[in-house]
Amino acid sequence: MSSKRKTIFNLVFLVVVFVLTIHFVFRGEDIGDILQAVRDADWRYLLLGLVCVILFILGESTIIFYMMRTLGAKVKMGHCALYSFVGFFFSCITPSASGGQPMQIYFMKKDKMPVPVTTLVLMIVTITYKAVLVLIGVVAAIFGSGFLRGYLGDYMWVFYLGLGLNIFCVTLMLTLVFAPGLAKWLMVKGLKLLEHVKFLKKKESRLKKLEESMDQYHATAAFWAGHKRIILNVFLITLVQRCILFTITYWVYRSLGLHSVGFFAITLLQSMISVSVDMLPLPGGMGISETLYIRMFEPVFGDLLLPSMLLSRGLSYYGQMLISAIMTCVAYFVIRDDTQTEKKEKSVC
Repeated sequence: MSSKRKTIFNLVFLVVVFVLTIHFVFRGEDIGDILQAVRDADWRYLLLGLVCVILFILGESTIIFYMMRTLGAKVKMGHCALYSFVGFFFSCITPSASGGQPMQIYFMKKDKMPVPVTTLVLMIVTITYKAVLVLIGVVAAIFGSGFLRGYLGDYMWVFYLGLGLNIFCVTLMLTLVFAPGLAKWLMVKGLKLLEHVKFLKKKESRLKKLEESMDQYHATAAFWAGHKRIILNVFLITLVQRCILFTITYWVYRSLGLHSVGFFAITLLQSMISVSVDMLPLPGGMGISETLYIRMFEPVFGDLLLPSMLLSRGLSYYGQMLISAIMTCVAYFVIRDDTQTEKKEKSVC
């Protein structure tokens, strides 16, 4: 599938899922009452929630800037911010957030960032991003399973599925990093098996591309071994970054004039939704996120459940997507390939 067709498919898929989600969530509800409750919300708390969205995105920018400078790459903090906005926008509109990093690499290449450096940085960002979610999910499963069961009920299996998929993903990535020889052997054997059973057509170029991509993990392993303190710092920044985003639902809770449920409980519940849906093949976990939100937060928000969901998802997902979309447009104008520009100027002359 060509890049243009893939983009069109992702956008159509996003719109279809969005329309179906809106239909099933708000079917039979009084939209006027919901919108009135939204209008009555305290805008100061909502503004705080919006600030959390921006801080969440800039948290990744800080990590990229920190690691780029550690690796000796000359990069501006403003451009790192644009890389993050681009990544989050395309992650929001593609299933399993698969489109974010390829587009970040595209803009980094335009910015003349060395490809081995950008690949290494983004790989570590991905591993720590997933690892933080795994840590939160495992701790919650061990020490708060009773608490979660009280809110999730019959949907506990979705939480365990999401946690299991994240654990598998992190384990696979760490295997690629720390046992690259074994990982390369397994991936090559797996590819040959798929070709043998005719699931994939045999292509030498595909095998070569796979082997080259696997070799990138050697550099990650070497960096990890020699920069443990930096990896720890990145992990801690990522932990704070993710927790900031999870607090948005609490600020929505306060904006609606509610205060009986504590900050920690609401933030934990929201983090469990992220653990559950992060690896599912839906853009932004759309559909299942709303379903889990309704199930988990009904005892918390009561009659204000749907207005709260509209505000919470509006800020944390749709707001994030809109802000990132605007900044992605800015990136197209700010980050330019000077080589292409020079060629065009010479051809005009």
